[in-house]
Amino acid sequence: DWLPQDHLAWFVLDAVEQIDLKQFYKKYRSDGVGNSAFNPSLMVGLLIYSYCTGERSSRRIEKHCQTDVAYKVITANQLPDHSTISRFRKDNQSHLKTLFLEILRLCADAGLVKLGKVSLDGTKIKADASLSANRTLKHLEQEIDKMLSEAAAKDAEEDNAFGPDKRGDEMPEELQNRDSRINRLKACKERLEREKAQAIQTQQDKIDRRETKKEATGKKPRGRNPKLPQDAENKDAKANVTDPDSRIMKTRNGYVQGLNAQAVVTEQQVIVAEDVTQQENDKRQLHPMLEQTESNRKTVGIKEKTGVALADAGYCSDENFTKTPAGDVELLVAVQKDYKQRKACQDQPPPECPIPSCLSPTELMERKLLTERGRELYKLRSQTVEPVFGQIKDVRGFDRFMRRGIEACRSEWSLICATHNLLKLWRSGKVCWN
Repeated sequence: DWLPQDHLAWFVLDAVEQIDLKQFYKKYRSDGVGNSAFNPSLMVGLLIYSYCTGERSSRRIEKHCQTDVAYKVITANQLPDHSTISRFRKDNQSHLKTLFLEILRLCADAGLVKLGKVSLDGTKIKADASLSANRTLKHLEQEIDKMLSEAAAKDAEEDNAFGPDKRGDEMPEELQNRDSRINRLKACKERLEREKAQAIQTQQDKIDRRETKKEATGKKPRGRNPKLPQDAENKDAKANVTDPDSRIMKTRNGYVQGLNAQAVVTEQQVIVAEDVTQQENDKRQLHPMLEQTESNRKTVGIKEKTGVALADAGYCSDENFTKTPAGDVELLVAVQKDYKQRKACQDQPPPECPIPSCLSPTELMERKLLTERGRELYKLRSQTVEPVFGQIKDVRGFDRFMRRGIEACRSEWSLICATHNLLKLWRSGKVCWN
C-alpha cells in the first residue's frame, strides 16, 4: 500500500516473472536436504532493482532491505545479508549474459528494438585497482623473490619452534590464499614475460623478412637496420598487482586503470550487444560486436535485420572495411577524429561522380561519409550511443567496476546493460506481458 502501482519495484517483479531463470535454479537441491536458500527469483529481482537504482554495494543493498519500502517489496520482507547477495552475484556471473538476452527479448516483444540503424562505441570504465599498483617486470621479480625468501625464513623459524613434522597451519596467510598477493604478482610476471617473448619473436620475424628480401634482390633494403630482437621489448611495460586483468587506459581526462566496455545501441537507445575488452584501441572490436549483434538478434527472435552500423574513427582501418560484416551490415565509420569529421561534413562539398577506381577502402569510406546520405546517417551516431554511456556513467553513477577479473567485469557490465534496457522499457509505457 505504501508504493504507487506504477513504481519501478512492481515493474521489476512483473519482469522477473517473464524471464526464464532455469539456469539460476540448477545448482539448488530439491530434496529438502540442507539449509533453506533464498528463492533465486527473489535474488535476481533484488539485483535487477538495486542496479536499476544505481546501488551495487552488497552491504548497502542489505541495509536498504532493512529500511527501504521498495526493497522490502522486492524481497517480500525477507532480509538477505551482504554475504548472500555478494555470493549469489559471484556464483551466477555466467548467467548474467542470459539475463541480458532475456530482458532484450522483453524489449523486442514490446516493439522497442528496431535494428535499421545501430551505433557502436566503447567507453573506458575504471577497474577496482589503482594506477599506483602497476609494476614493471624487474620490480615484480624483486618483490616475488622477497616474499618467497621471507616465507622460507618463516618456515625455518617455525621448524625450529614447532618441529619439522608439523602440518604447517602457522604458514603466513598470504601463502595459503589462492587470491593472495603473491599469486597476483606471479600472474602479472607471467603476462609481462609473454609480452616480452612476443615482442622478441615479432622483431625476429621482421629481421628474417628483411634478410629474405636482401637475398632475393641482391640489394640492401632501404632504411636503417632493425633493432636486435632482445632490444625490441618494452622495458617500461607494467602490470597491475591488484587486478592483473585491468589495463592502463587513456581517456579525455588522463589515464585510468580500467577496461574498455563496448555497446551496440539502436536509435531508441536500447543496447543489443555488449562486451568488455582489455584492448584500449577499438579497431579489433568492430566485427566481433557486429557478430554478437547478429547472434543476439537470432537468439531473441528479432526478424528485422541490422541495416547500417555507425561508428567513430576508433574503428577505422582498411582491414575492417574489406572484411564482410556479420549479417552483411553496411558500415559507416568515421575516418578522422569526431570533431574533424563533423567539420568535414559541414564544410566540404559532396564528392564528384564517377568514383575513381584507385581509392583505398578508407578513402572510399571517407567519400561515402561526405555524400548527403552519409552526412545524415552519421549524425545519428552521437544521438544514440553517447547518451547511453552518459546515462550509465553520469546519471546512474557506474564509472567503476566493483569486481576484479575480466570475466567478473563482463558479468557486471552485462547486468548494467540489462538494467539500462529494462529502465527504457519501463519508461516507454509499451509493456504488454503475455
